[in-house]
Amino acid sequence: MRTDSHLDGSSELRLPERQTHARTTPRVQAFDAWIRGRFVDLNTELEDLYAAQEHRTRVEGVGDALKAALVEEGRELIVALLEEGNTDEGFDRNFELLGNVGYYMAACRRHEITEPSRERVSPLTEASALALHLGASVGTVPRFVSSHMETYNRAVDGVYRTFTWREDETIFLDYNTRSALAYMRAADALVRVHPMGVSHPATHDLLVDARRALDDVLALNVELAERLDVTEFFHCVRPYYKPYRVGSQEYRGANAGDFAAFNQVDVLLGLCSPADPGYSAIVMEKFLYLTPKEQDRLRDTFRYPNLLDSFLEQHDLADRPWFIAHASAFLEVCASHAAVARQHHDVLVGDFITAPSQSLAESELHGITASGPPLEVLLRSLEKLRDLRSAADRDDISTRHADIERLRRLVAAS
Repeated sequence: MRTDSHLDGSSELRLPERQTHARTTPRVQAFDAWIRGRFVDLNTELEDLYAAQEHRTRVEGVGDALKAALVEEGRELIVALLEEGNTDEGFDRNFELLGNVGYYMAACRRHEITEPSRERVSPLTEASALALHLGASVGTVPRFVSSHMETYNRAVDGVYRTFTWREDETIFLDYNTRSALAYMRAADALVRVHPMGVSHPATHDLLVDARRALDDVLALNVELAERLDVTEFFHCVRPYYKPYRVGSQEYRGANAGDFAAFNQVDVLLGLCSPADPGYSAIVMEKFLYLTPKEQDRLRDTFRYPNLLDSFLEQHDLADRPWFIAHASAFLEVCASHAAVARQHHDVLVGDFITAPSQSLAESELHGITASGPPLEVLLRSLEKLRDLRSAADRDDISTRHADIERLRRLVAAS
């Protein structure tokens, strides 16, 4: 709180949070209230109906009255927003509104009200128009992305946006949000090494901070795997993250890795390279799924030298106390990053996506992944990414295994 003086000498006690809300138009508020209430009720009722069936993946023809209410109630609110015209109140509010439109469109996709393989243009005409306008204004894809669920998911009275009231969705989002923030702490620490150099006395502190942050990521992901119910995640959480059309264009679903920090850590450590066409393609594909600030962070990182090369270039100083201490701390960061990568792929992907997918019929595997490609293609890509991040010893792809081993030998010999 602060008191601001005006030209007339008067003063006013200002509450920035309340002022920001006051600038939001009544129609934006009405849509937001619907997304946070009635919308969640409808989705939860539909999930209850699906769960009562023998085959939970079959949603066509189930709860048609609820689906019709979902479509029409959301459409009426969106039509009112289109009639209102320019609702620009800064990035945060525009991005939040884009998220709300995206939640609506994603729910329609989950309930197979829309299905990109059978459509050339989304039947959600008004929602597509508003999403395209908002996406262009904020500089992102015109659909809901991971930031809408996590770092830009504003809580009201302690409750943030969800698709359903089911506990497992909240567990998934709680842990993913905290994990992403921990990764951001690691990336921020590593970025700060660049202007100071690996021999700076404070670099050791930054490397320790990065390692601790990654250890936090691992602990959070392990606890997530213990608490999250596989069946509930696979059937009631994951389906909301599928690809859907906005206008004529199909956009892939939200991906937990859609934050700059994950790639910042990869590149700054030197475990992944922007010069690797396969890796750079992964980064470029997700670029517009990041907020503009995240895009800037990632762009800047690609211009920095990596830490592994910085240590190896000074191999002639390997007997210096700073080199031994800092290189040892760096190797610990790499080990923590590798542990996170292995746990994510082998447990979170393996147990929560791969294993339950094996029980599905071939016809049910269509659209099973949020990113769009067939499951086996996605798994090969994720396996390669795991091995790059862990510097695995592979002869079919280029990893930093030999360079990490060389640095270990330098430290051990000193």
